[in-house]
Amino acid sequence: MYTLALETSCDETSAAVILDGRNILSNVISTQVPIHRKFGGVVPEIASRQHIEYVMPIIDEALSQAAVTLQEVDHIGVTYGPGLVGALLVGVAAAKAISFALDKPLIGVNHMEGHIFANFLSHPDLEPPFLSLVVSGGHTQLVCIEGYNSFKLLGQTRDDAAGEAFDKIARVMGYPYPGGPQIDKLAKEGNPNAIIFPKALHERNNFEFSFSGLKSAVLNYLHTQEQRGLGYVASDVAASFQKTVVDTLVEKTINAAAYCGMKKIAVAGGVAANSGLAEAMETACRTHGYTLYRPEPVLCTDNGAMIGCRAYYMAMEGRFADLTLNANPALAITSSQR
Repeated sequence: MYTLALETSCDETSAAVILDGRNILSNVISTQVPIHRKFGGVVPEIASRQHIEYVMPIIDEALSQAAVTLQEVDHIGVTYGPGLVGALLVGVAAAKAISFALDKPLIGVNHMEGHIFANFLSHPDLEPPFLSLVVSGGHTQLVCIEGYNSFKLLGQTRDDAAGEAFDKIARVMGYPYPGGPQIDKLAKEGNPNAIIFPKALHERNNFEFSFSGLKSAVLNYLHTQEQRGLGYVASDVAASFQKTVVDTLVEKTINAAAYCGMKKIAVAGGVAANSGLAEAMETACRTHGYTLYRPEPVLCTDNGAMIGCRAYYMAMEGRFADLTLNANPALAITSSQR
């Protein structure tokens, strides 16, 4: 069974062809990072215009690489939320047009569920149930995966997402967008115990996150040091900030796994590529006897393959959409598909 999948939720235009849910035949990604870098972040209007320009050539390239024709595709999966509404609309419109023209079933996919399902592509042995930590530029969530189409949201961020905090701190320190990889690289050279930053919502069995206070604390430290004429060691700030974020993510994830009785933990989303988080999570899982899963780096960022994997398992349950499918920028992971 061939799945054609589209992803246009933010600043990557991607199309992929997936065979039987877990075999990647193609996964073409066109990133807009160089375009948005000069603005210090993603500009929604520019992102949507770039998607309009790239989406059809990317689809053609994905089909060509997979050696599959549109007529051979069994269904079309597309991200319809959450994300930037203008960007989402481009992918949804393209998928609906193909669905209508070729009379192929349409599947609307939740972007965050797609990130979780990237683990199935990297780990053929992974099966539900398991606990997933989803950390990206826009979201930080703990989700209990009870089955391929059954999820329970345990908690999420009340304000800034972990990836968003990384990008904002990097920008204030003068590093280019995206800031996460910059902080991660810098942190390797610094002392993670040089500065003590606060943790929020650290009570046991509290699975909510908050990073706005941490972000403010780092900004206050930087401004105070500059006002006093003392300066600061950038690598120490990066290492201390990253340690606080990572410790929070790891502690809550291990707590949630014990709470849910899960022995398998899957990390997903762009921040899953952070080396500090990977090392700390591996150590914690080894200590507590949990098995850790993490997608390969190219599948941590936004991509069509993860959407194709999720769409396949939705198709197996007959969860198809009609041509009224619309973009939903605030789509929750627990929402049922329309």
